[in-house]
Amino acid sequence: MDLDVFVSAHRAEWDRLEALLRRQRRLNGAEADELVTLYQRTATHLSLIQSSAPDPQLTGRLSQLVARARSAVTGTRRASWRDVTRFLAHGFPAAVYKSRHWWVPTALLSTAVAALLGWWIGTHPEVQASIAAPSELRELTRPGGQYETYYSSHPAASFAAQVWTNNAWAAALCLILGVFLGLPVLWILFQNMLNLGIGVGLMSSAGRLDTFLGLVLPHGLLELTAVFVAAGTGLRLGWTLIDPGPRTRRTALAEEGRAAIGMAIGLALVLFVSGAIEGFVTPSGLPTWARITIGVAAEVAFLAYVYVLGGRAARAGETGDVEAAERSATVPMAA
Repeated sequence: MDLDVFVSAHRAEWDRLEALLRRQRRLNGAEADELVTLYQRTATHLSLIQSSAPDPQLTGRLSQLVARARSAVTGTRRASWRDVTRFLAHGFPAAVYKSRHWWVPTALLSTAVAALLGWWIGTHPEVQASIAAPSELRELTRPGGQYETYYSSHPAASFAAQVWTNNAWAAALCLILGVFLGLPVLWILFQNMLNLGIGVGLMSSAGRLDTFLGLVLPHGLLELTAVFVAAGTGLRLGWTLIDPGPRTRRTALAEEGRAAIGMAIGLALVLFVSGAIEGFVTPSGLPTWARITIGVAAEVAFLAYVYVLGGRAARAGETGDVEAAERSATVPMAA
């Protein structure tokens, strides 16, 4: 595309659209029709320039012009409880469901890595010695030691809030840093599995693995699932940069990025539930079977939410992205 020729051919339309947007008085019928037509044309021009001959200054001007025109055509829209309901009942579970081919393998592989690390640490005294001194290891793993008292070391409410904040931040990092080809996501995921593997290995070497699992499983099932979903989505976002499919790389990244932001909000709610379980249920006086049952029930409820509600919404065309009217205008791309 010859950008100078293209600008010369369409500058008058852009100037006319800008003039209509500056009108202080109410537009008459003919002017309103003209505004809609010019908005559609300018949106198409913007997509063509972005894909064929990107020019930062021109793209900036047309992007601003298209945004103002869209606002004038569609009107100002305020978020409502309908948006919250749609997000929780359709958008979020559909986004998690559609990314299941990423986060389910991530969960399986990560669990295998944690189990392997736990076996390696638990069966090799020299590895345990490199982690801490024997006296420190005994303090960690003894009955009433640090692994057990950790969950009751602070008031339940403040502990739950701290856990929620830390986990939500880790999940957000997985989603945000996925854009760097997913490499930081792998590191965050490995750190989480290493911490889990160390706990499994040290407590199993002390013959107290059942105690450790009884403390971890009530909140850990849902918490780790949320982390795996975030990591899988982050890896998917990174892969979009490599293989955007039939979409332009810019469009694909925008769509997947908006869905990832929505998932960060949804996963924060999921992690709030796991944090509450960790703060109030894990250190409670309930028997181990009751605490684990609560954790399993929370996990099953989340998976049913994703696979039933999310699967139904995804089959109906929901992607987790914002509604079509709020997306940037694009032109069709050849497959």
